Amino acid sequence: MSSLALDRVETPSADTERWILPAGQSDEAINRIVSAPLLQPHKWTWRVWWIAFAVSGAMTLMMIVSASWLLIRGVGVWGNNTTVVWGFGIANYVWWIGIGNAGTLISSMLLLMRQSWRASINRFAEAMTLFAATIAGLFPILHLGRPLYFYWLTPYPNTMLLWPQWRSALIWDFWAILSYILFSIVFWYVGLIPDLATLRDRARSALPRKIYGAFALGWRGSARHWYFYNIYHKAMAALAVPLVVSLHSVVGLDFAASLMPGWAETIFPPYFVVGAMYSGFAMVVVLAALVRWGFRMQPIITVNHFDAMAKIMLMAAIVMGLSYATEWFDAWYGGDHAERSMLTFMFTGSYSPIYFIMLFCNVLAPQAFWLAAIRRSVTAVFVIAVIINVGMWLERLLIILNTLSHTHLPSMRHLFFPTIWDWTLLFGSLGFFAFMFLIFVRLVPSVSMHEVRHVLHEGVHR
Repeated sequence: MSSLALDRVETPSADTERWILPAGQSDEAINRIVSAPLLQPHKWTWRVWWIAFAVSGAMTLMMIVSASWLLIRGVGVWGNNTTVVWGFGIANYVWWIGIGNAGTLISSMLLLMRQSWRASINRFAEAMTLFAATIAGLFPILHLGRPLYFYWLTPYPNTMLLWPQWRSALIWDFWAILSYILFSIVFWYVGLIPDLATLRDRARSALPRKIYGAFALGWRGSARHWYFYNIYHKAMAALAVPLVVSLHSVVGLDFAASLMPGWAETIFPPYFVVGAMYSGFAMVVVLAALVRWGFRMQPIITVNHFDAMAKIMLMAAIVMGLSYATEWFDAWYGGDHAERSMLTFMFTGSYSPIYFIMLFCNVLAPQAFWLAAIRRSVTAVFVIAVIINVGMWLERLLIILNTLSHTHLPSMRHLFFPTIWDWTLLFGSLGFFAFMFLIFVRLVPSVSMHEVRHVLHEGVHR
């Protein structure tokens, strides 16, 4: 991989201000830039990739050990107690499913809105969806008292006529995640077919040619192929938006359907959807910066892309700030003693320092994006995106801890203290995500070549 550092502030020129991609690029140049790491590995220094692969592999092994110990000893190895029955496991689930939601949502919404700059980021954003949603689906299963019987969530034929409890939020999550993963796999794979055909045609040895050819499903790039491809892609994008909104609304209803103070709020479904888009866009920025640096894709993933994504994150930060303010106002204006007590606990209780850190990460830090110089600095956008992801994880954690540790009964109020197994499973899941993403960028094009070529042919203005 390239040893180049992340870009510093780039002064806007007439060309970068006007175009999504730099002028002067050709179809052959795009194909060469994207396919070179896959088809010409001898020309690349893969030392950084191998180091990252080894580290992420070790973290994945740590996750396996942590999950195995959990299955052996039970959820008592976590910091959960009789009051805080949810902890890191469910916080991690909500955070990961939010990141998973965002990839397909970003790709589909930008496609329907004809935002051509999506062509440079949609491929790895959709791959991010698959990996994050898969990890998210593991946490509710691991959180079960008897995770070996997770298949009871499905209405399978059995002699005892056991049916799932359809009023349970756990059932909602199961079907929402399952349908979303299946949809995302199809959406991502079909979008990859034209590029697999390009790799098939550019491969110089028989084995890669056969492998990419098999997965390209006979794609020849004929007018008929492109006609049906475009119809399919737009139809799937139109289906993706309501699917993603409904999925994370279900996650919000896991909390809002209860009677707990701080959870029984009608704002939760849209609030969770915006939070998912926010954290997902931040993760896309992190991946875009790393792919741009590691595979020398500065001509394809330009500063203009980070400028556009920074503006979207700024908008999301403002919406999140308004959502927090709405929660505070509703708790005060409603007059309910439990809600007001919860509000006081959020600002003055045991978790208040974490709450203020969360507000800084999610609301205050992104305000730097008002400055064009910050938006056009890849390093600055990258750092703020990491801060946002930390803040969004803290938000998911505090949603659980603040309510469960400050219930209606004062005698039932206990704090949550994470154990080493909570932390190892969290960081292990991050390593597992990186492990899968590193394999992805080594095997398939990380950027959609045919869509970038289309942008160049159209000469789309920013």
